[in-house]
Amino acid sequence: MRCTVLGAGSWGTALASLLAGKGYTVTSWDKDQAVLDDIARNHRNERYLPGITLPATLHATPDPVKALEGAELVVVAVPSHAVRPVIIEAKRRIHAGTPVVCVAKGIELDTLMTMSEVLEDVLPVPLHPYVAVLSGPSFAKEVAKGLPTAVTVAARWERIAKHVQDAFHTASFRPYTSSDVMGVEIGGCVKNVVAIAAGISDGFGFGANSLAALITRGLAEISRLAVRKGANPLTLSGLAGLGDLVLTCSSDLSRNRTVGRGLAQGKTADEIQRELGQVAEGVRNAKSVRDLARRLGVEMPITDAVYRVLYENVSPREAVTQLMMRETKPEL
Repeated sequence: MRCTVLGAGSWGTALASLLAGKGYTVTSWDKDQAVLDDIARNHRNERYLPGITLPATLHATPDPVKALEGAELVVVAVPSHAVRPVIIEAKRRIHAGTPVVCVAKGIELDTLMTMSEVLEDVLPVPLHPYVAVLSGPSFAKEVAKGLPTAVTVAARWERIAKHVQDAFHTASFRPYTSSDVMGVEIGGCVKNVVAIAAGISDGFGFGANSLAALITRGLAEISRLAVRKGANPLTLSGLAGLGDLVLTCSSDLSRNRTVGRGLAQGKTADEIQRELGQVAEGVRNAKSVRDLARRLGVEMPITDAVYRVLYENVSPREAVTQLMMRETKPEL
């Protein structure tokens, strides 16, 4: 099978490596020539996955025409804010009947569309049933190292979800299928915002009680928004919901949690992301998720608190106080 991975960041490279390791013909595309040269010449991506050796069969090109030529599977692994322009450029080169798997996690700022909605907004209608999303508790570095990982693949058509599942399944990477595209997407997106809150809590040394509360109440927020968007609430108890939330809120590998820790130390989000050298999707998503929640009339106090810290100059400590001192209410 010929596969194209759009985006050579950490996640795109890890998935490209996984597919190439299965013997598929895989081409990575990106606009960063230095990263592509490193992949093609050295079989490395030192900027995003330092210390990882990539398969010699993994190709790389900055030319979208060459990258997509004959592609039988397309993986969209660019940051969420780049999905629309990249797919606009690529759509004429994606053949009918080709599964398009989005692994970007986010809600578009201007339109408040999820990534599958963005793809369907750009791609021709006959390609819409071939759109799939892949999400779950999966740090790129661990996937690239071949450590056991389980994720969820969701698509409208069961046969497309199964096709993508088979394409990615290895001895160390186990995808489950779902028909709940929206539930999988909302879980993967909003958990990044909650992870910033978890990082703030950790930065202040609030301890395990606070983290447990954030994960539990964060899941409640995610579920409310997902259900309002038509998702099955059971999806949020699975890998793409609770699983991804626990991972992102509790691990030092989480970029969004790192952002929260930096905010607790008095740094700005811009400073923290420059130090990271990578995109922390939760920073943008705090605004888009909050705007979507307001549009749909969904209460999301943790998201609101993170938004105020990032965009209204509320101090992290004051945001915590405001969150805790809200009017008391029943849990369910």
